[in-house]
Amino acid sequence: MGSPGVAPRVVRVGGGSGMWGDDPEAPRRLAEGGPLDYLALDYLAEVTMSVLQRQRAKDPALGYARDVVPAVLSVLPWLERGTLRLLANAGGVNPAACAAAVCAALGAKAGAVGVAIVSGDDLMPRMDALLGAGHDLRHMETGEPLAPVRDRLVSANAYLGSAPLADALATGARVVLSGRCHDAALVTAPLRYEFGWAVGDLDRLAAGTIAGHVIECGAQASGGNCLADWQSIPRLEDIGYPIVEVQESGEFVVTKHPGSGGRVDRRSVTEQLVYEIGDPTAYHTADVVADFTTLRLHDQGHDRVAIAGVRGRAPSGMLKVSAAIRDGFKATSTLVYAWPDARQKAEAAARIVRARLDRLGLRFEAMHVEVIGAGAVHGPLAGPDAGRDAPEVMLRIGVRDANRAAVERFTKEIAPLVLNGPPSVTGYFGAKAKVEEILGYWPALLSADAVTPRVERVA
Repeated sequence: MGSPGVAPRVVRVGGGSGMWGDDPEAPRRLAEGGPLDYLALDYLAEVTMSVLQRQRAKDPALGYARDVVPAVLSVLPWLERGTLRLLANAGGVNPAACAAAVCAALGAKAGAVGVAIVSGDDLMPRMDALLGAGHDLRHMETGEPLAPVRDRLVSANAYLGSAPLADALATGARVVLSGRCHDAALVTAPLRYEFGWAVGDLDRLAAGTIAGHVIECGAQASGGNCLADWQSIPRLEDIGYPIVEVQESGEFVVTKHPGSGGRVDRRSVTEQLVYEIGDPTAYHTADVVADFTTLRLHDQGHDRVAIAGVRGRAPSGMLKVSAAIRDGFKATSTLVYAWPDARQKAEAAARIVRARLDRLGLRFEAMHVEVIGAGAVHGPLAGPDAGRDAPEVMLRIGVRDANRAAVERFTKEIAPLVLNGPPSVTGYFGAKAKVEEILGYWPALLSADAVTPRVERVA
């Protein structure tokens, strides 16, 4: 608690990226738009790790989210002045290469800014030892052990907590680059560092986790992708990315810079709060188990929503692991049919493809056909007459199978429809579709004692 009459100290953290490929101007706009202490850049999703692992396999200098390099350069004036620090999980599966690229871009200024990396999340180098020691890494939904598919494993990363990121800040680095950590750790870490929150400060750690969860998807908390009265959200073309103003007690306000587009209110914040949380009473991270049902929201108006009352429990001692395995091959092709009878033409084309594949004796593990523009999104709920008079529709056909040759043969059955199928094909995409390898998601749990985070100051 602060002294009577003295405003409590506030740490301001901005969420400047919600995914790899997010708005490249957002970090700079956050830095220049008003007071900000930390910038949290989240680049990773489950599939991203697999893509980065593939890149590193082809080139040992890759395997990280390259968007971070221009992001760091865009806020360099604030980093140099010492008014801003940046945390990003852009290290992906290769934090060392990420740091090397950032340092190369900074040149002689790297030492003055300071760069640190957090690693230890990549389990691939230790996978055989972990399995041999009895860590089954069973699939969280099916219960299957990982060992039988070990030879198909592409990537495996544990979700680190905020403690090693806070340790990286303690080295004096103004840029901290990590591999896989839980998304909210990018926000909880500076709060631990600034306020000295300890392992046992469970309610505060839970509050920091929820604050991080609110802004981890970038502008999704400030009006982007918002269902609530979305037509009334102003100036999405200049949307302001969200900021949390956090007190030592853990109470915080969600806001954005004045004058920016978008909207922060109870509705937009609530939509983000319930995004991908599973059991709202038990949101598990490496730091804490947060109970979302205990928090209280107060819409203060003027793009400010206060959150208080968060409660937390001790973490389970297990870390989530995101792994990916090779899981067959796929190909997808698309044709566009024009009015009249657009939907009927597309459906007839799909029947022709099925008949030709049957004639060839080709069977697939899965075949997916949808007529976009004729109720494909809503399925049976769209009703039997959906899209019956649509001016144009898009036919998309995809297959998947363990047999690459069969999938390759499928790709040769679409282009002929342009000349010998139903009329009025106005465009086709992927008529000679590329065969792609499928990466299957393998979520698992691993004892936290089996993972040792590493912190290194590299500049």
